[in-house]
Amino acid sequence: MKITFKIIFVFIVIVSAGCKKFLDRPPLTVDTDETAWTSEEKLRLYANKYYTEFFVGYGNGYTTTGAPLVGFTNSDDMVVQGNQPNFTRAVPNSGIWSYTTVRSINIMLDRIETKMSGILSPAAKTHWLAIGRFFRAFRYSQLVQNYGDVPYYTREIFDNEPDELYKPRTPRNEVMDGVYDDLKFAMQNVRLDDGDQNVNRYVVAGFVSRLALTEGTWQKYYYKNNTQAKKFLDLAVEAADMVISSGRYDINTDYKTIFTSKELKGNKECVLYRNYDPAVGVTHAIASYGNLAESTLNGPTSDLLKAYILTNGQTWENPGTVNASFNLDNMIVTRDSRFEATFYSKPSLLNRGAYYYITKFLPREVEKRTQVDMLPMPPEFTGDKNETDAPVLRYAEVLLNWIEAKVELDDLGGGVVTQSDIDKSINKIRNRPLAPEAVTKGVVKTAPLSLVAIPADPSRDPQVSALLWEVRRERRMEFAFETLRLADLRRWSKLEYMDNNLNTDLITGGWINFQTQLPSVLTAANVGKIAVVSANGTEVVYNGTNAAAMTGFYKNLTNVARLPFINQANINPYLTPVGIVEMNDYKARGYVLKQTQGWPQN
Repeated sequence: MKITFKIIFVFIVIVSAGCKKFLDRPPLTVDTDETAWTSEEKLRLYANKYYTEFFVGYGNGYTTTGAPLVGFTNSDDMVVQGNQPNFTRAVPNSGIWSYTTVRSINIMLDRIETKMSGILSPAAKTHWLAIGRFFRAFRYSQLVQNYGDVPYYTREIFDNEPDELYKPRTPRNEVMDGVYDDLKFAMQNVRLDDGDQNVNRYVVAGFVSRLALTEGTWQKYYYKNNTQAKKFLDLAVEAADMVISSGRYDINTDYKTIFTSKELKGNKECVLYRNYDPAVGVTHAIASYGNLAESTLNGPTSDLLKAYILTNGQTWENPGTVNASFNLDNMIVTRDSRFEATFYSKPSLLNRGAYYYITKFLPREVEKRTQVDMLPMPPEFTGDKNETDAPVLRYAEVLLNWIEAKVELDDLGGGVVTQSDIDKSINKIRNRPLAPEAVTKGVVKTAPLSLVAIPADPSRDPQVSALLWEVRRERRMEFAFETLRLADLRRWSKLEYMDNNLNTDLITGGWINFQTQLPSVLTAANVGKIAVVSANGTEVVYNGTNAAAMTGFYKNLTNVARLPFINQANINPYLTPVGIVEMNDYKARGYVLKQTQGWPQN
């Protein structure tokens, strides 16, 4: 069955026997635990419900939780007008993990073994067991990234098993050893091809490259466990190698088109995508948050803007013969091509956080129609009527997962990274096609990264090697305003980059010459409320008479920085605390729920 995320069949499995009275009989249209496991088609329908849970895409309707642009505003890429998003600073009254998905998957795995051995062929049975174990590993990976140690279950747990329901938290390494086994099984046994948009072995391997890289770097930097780190980093390389060596995927599309196409079917950059179709009522709202008609408080930080590499492959501090000024017109033609594809070409009052408007998810033709031709906005780019497809897993991510894992393994006994490795990954991505509209503006491809001429970046974190710094920079440019930046900072143990006291570039936005570009902002109402900051950090506050001096990175003086969260007693921004109510519930039942590492026990 073709899965396009258009219609997800939600199917209720009743796992306990009910009263046999007529009024208690289940509806004829709902499968029971006796009727649900009678064919591979029904099994597929049961598994389909995990697609929208794990493969969020652009969300659905106005529901954007977990989606790009608006779902992940808390990172060093985004400045917000007003209060900057804070990390959790106290144990909540209530809050704990959900095991609904784990239980559902364990039921599926049990029923395949106990009810479907005579229904499924041996090959089909192995495939579906592998699918279930893949999703179970995916969910446990998410849980440990949030909580660290979590209870680990590989079977269905019942209400009459309190010792299991209230079991202690399982050590993270034990959980992740189980995840490792599940992922290896899935990589070896999921079908190579199961139809368009169904999870196949390459989709599995692509996600394994992400999950294993995540765990490997958590282990290396947070837990300081090089044995576990190498185990998972090796798995990340193995998984990415499987995708790369398949020859099924390529970098053959200009950057912006990947995020603005109404049809990603057949696109070789997409290992998996989510299809949207208004004909069946499945649409989203992401493009509306960046359609050049809606006002937004969120914009790029100066820190992100400074991170974009110059087209000659150098940093803005060491530009060579390239003009490295931060004027928006100049940045479009002197920075990596992904910059032009991500931002509107003129400063905009609609982006109140930074005055640089994010149009990464808006098609070029819509931008031209509304800003050049001055025609009405197409209705499908308003409200929750958007119908552009979402790239769920991109080949570019697999390549960057692969090269990062190889660099991380370099000091853990792995092989030496070669120029060929860089060419197959970073340089392949830099060589992606350019849109004709970008070429017309003067955009060019960025020079290849050379191992013998790695940029000497004065802003490099001294704890990070020059090569790894460039790998991480590439991720930042490639995934700007998507979903990975905060997760990357956490797994690198680098949340300090988001500390406003340590990094003043987090509170400033785009480079503006207010007198010539946005003179309407220089009003009496803004005296003492706005400032500009030069590239070297000199701040000038608008006083009503110094309009000629108002050129630099825009700073709204009413913005409120994040509250301190690094090196604070009883605060661990890397892991999520559980609630007081839940801890007390365990205690009342005679069990102990330990608080998450770094948070107060009571």
